[in-house]
Amino acid sequence: MLPFCGYNMADYFDHWLHFREKLGYLSPKIFYVNWFRQDSNGQFIWPGFGENSRVLKWITERVDGVGKARPTPIGYLPTNDALDVAGIDVSPEHMHELLHVDADGWLKEIPEIRKYFGQFGDRLPSALDSNLDKLEDRFRGCQQAATQNKTLLSWVASMVKVCTPDHVVWCTGSESEAEQLCNQLVHQGTFVHLNPARRPNSYVARSDPNDAIRVASDIFVCTDTEAEAGPTNNWADPVAMRSKLSTLFNGCMKGRTMYVVPFCLGPLESKLSKVGVQLTDSPYAVLGLRTMAQMGTRVLNLLSEHDSFVSCMHSVGSPLAPGQSDVCWPCNPSNRLVAQFNQTWELWSYGSAYGANAILSKSCLALRLGTAIGRKEKWIASRCVIISITPPKGAKYYACALLPTSCGKSSLAMLIPTIPGWKVRCVGDESAWLYVGRDGRLYAINPEAGFYDTASSRNVVKDPGIYATISSNTIFTNVAVTTEGDVWWEGMTKQAPASLTDWQGQPWTPDCGRPAAHWNGRYLTPHSNCPTIDPNIHHPNGVPISAFIFGSRRTDTLPLVHEAYTWRQGMAMGATLSQDSTGSVKYDPFAMQSYCGISIHDYITQWDELGLELGYTTPKVFHINCFQTDSEGSVLWPGYGENARLLKWIWQRIDGGGQALRSPVGYVPPVAVLDVKGLHLSEAVLAKLLRVDETELMAEAERIQSFYSKLGGVPTLVQEALDAWRRRFVSPDQDSPRFSPRRGYRLPPIATP
Repeated sequence: MLPFCGYNMADYFDHWLHFREKLGYLSPKIFYVNWFRQDSNGQFIWPGFGENSRVLKWITERVDGVGKARPTPIGYLPTNDALDVAGIDVSPEHMHELLHVDADGWLKEIPEIRKYFGQFGDRLPSALDSNLDKLEDRFRGCQQAATQNKTLLSWVASMVKVCTPDHVVWCTGSESEAEQLCNQLVHQGTFVHLNPARRPNSYVARSDPNDAIRVASDIFVCTDTEAEAGPTNNWADPVAMRSKLSTLFNGCMKGRTMYVVPFCLGPLESKLSKVGVQLTDSPYAVLGLRTMAQMGTRVLNLLSEHDSFVSCMHSVGSPLAPGQSDVCWPCNPSNRLVAQFNQTWELWSYGSAYGANAILSKSCLALRLGTAIGRKEKWIASRCVIISITPPKGAKYYACALLPTSCGKSSLAMLIPTIPGWKVRCVGDESAWLYVGRDGRLYAINPEAGFYDTASSRNVVKDPGIYATISSNTIFTNVAVTTEGDVWWEGMTKQAPASLTDWQGQPWTPDCGRPAAHWNGRYLTPHSNCPTIDPNIHHPNGVPISAFIFGSRRTDTLPLVHEAYTWRQGMAMGATLSQDSTGSVKYDPFAMQSYCGISIHDYITQWDELGLELGYTTPKVFHINCFQTDSEGSVLWPGYGENARLLKWIWQRIDGGGQALRSPVGYVPPVAVLDVKGLHLSEAVLAKLLRVDETELMAEAERIQSFYSKLGGVPTLVQEALDAWRRRFVSPDQDSPRFSPRRGYRLPPIATP
């Protein structure tokens, strides 16, 4: 109106203010739009024109009282999932840019606005000056806490009073912030900066020797009744645990900085994603959260004024007195404690700065508390790999692979096939959240944004995918450092270097009698590093799952690969995953015994009920065992990249082809069908790999029943599977085929019912 106003513009402003007074509660909502934001190349980000109707749609929803919004210093903005952007080419990063409120930019512009107002002198309505002052105050407050979420602000304020840190920093997730924290840890002696020519933008951290592993006895599940936690968890009474935590956290951050770290598990646009906020006094934990989750201001943008979040409280438990020098790795292992509260969705960790004890987004939330949240919200948290399998010609299928620790899980996630033309792509190596989509199919999202796994034994020959992933931009923990400024651990090379600096910072030589790297040495690196990452990893709906691949590590008893007859039998497979352990067999239901935050019986029931919900869309279920040995203890199957040959047969079975023969445990591939070209495996070796031995299997059934009897009883679906094993061996009908080393079980190939 400036060129068109026929009287003093200041009076025109005043008329608008009086107009509002007359309308009272009937005044319309007011919105502001800017279609013209540009990227760094000067290109318009928003498509504009007819697509502006998408903004008008949100405005209409707000007028109608249903549109989702979040408060900011300038007013309410759409949450990331509020605008309808289906079908237009605007990336999540660009949407974040479009909806980002730049506090620094506004604080620079406010003086210019004041200068503009100054030309109107005393005639300018005082309300405009007053509101500009309030806007500036909101932005200055925003620099300290970039949120208007009252619950979050109140919780942070209350924990500051309890923990008494010297400083409070709200983390933004920026590159400059990460660089500053890394430099701080180098100066402190926690990090060693690796040679950028050999390992760009990478560091080695050295922990306290007493804070190098996750200890199961330190982890507690706090529920109203012990039965809710189940027989595989350490249960604690919530009231008693809160009293203990109150004592531990009182003054625990004196002399330190409290970092407020907002993070999101899952794609920002996914309805399944969960926002958490971790308060920590560990810069190492901040960097871990930045790698393993979406983190920073863009996550705070997801929270409206009253939205809930998962509260995660962490402290190394080592306050500093005035003038007291810090140590390289502060911790308090004698009082180490991790507690989850299933009813209130809280996580507390004290005394440790290491791994999942400090990076609470990982197994503590993604899996342990995730199982409790998922049970309430009707989805399943699973410790598993998510991969896609694509042949030279044919459809891409996604599969979840559940394998216990030390059974090749990460190798499978980043597998590079040895079969020409086949591709395996990684969606995740550790966690999956599974839910039934609107189309009735099963979908999985990877809640994490990075990889955090053991470095021990990884090398370029066996694990080329992993080795390439950690070639740069990686934080290693408790590994050795070479004289050239690179990392090393046992198994990386055939010969150890002549001299190293070991994981405790001491000189090391091959004859010194101690390991150079800790057996639990780790790498921490973002998904963007992985050369085999799947393009749909960040899809808000996740990926559709066509198969589950369970795995065990057994020297005998279980065949190389087989397929379950039914979903229910497949879930019994999952409930009895196992590995050989010094004269005995260790069972690990769904590879989750150490990660399940609810009763393991309730968790198994969830999987069983999932089949009823899916109906005819249930994925196929397979089991692999790549660790069978000969009489001399040598592993028969080459594994690693050659496991693509098993994935090939699995893909064929998903696709409706792939010959299979019945066996007492399920469908097995005939010896002649499995692609072993170039492996030089004899027919006798293949027959041994695919055999099912009655004596071994009956002994296995007894061991499984004994295992579950100690947990309060054998689940019905497991008992049914064990009974079926016995029946198929005893019955003379088609459920009891006889094995031939050449042809497998003597039945014609049949399609899966």
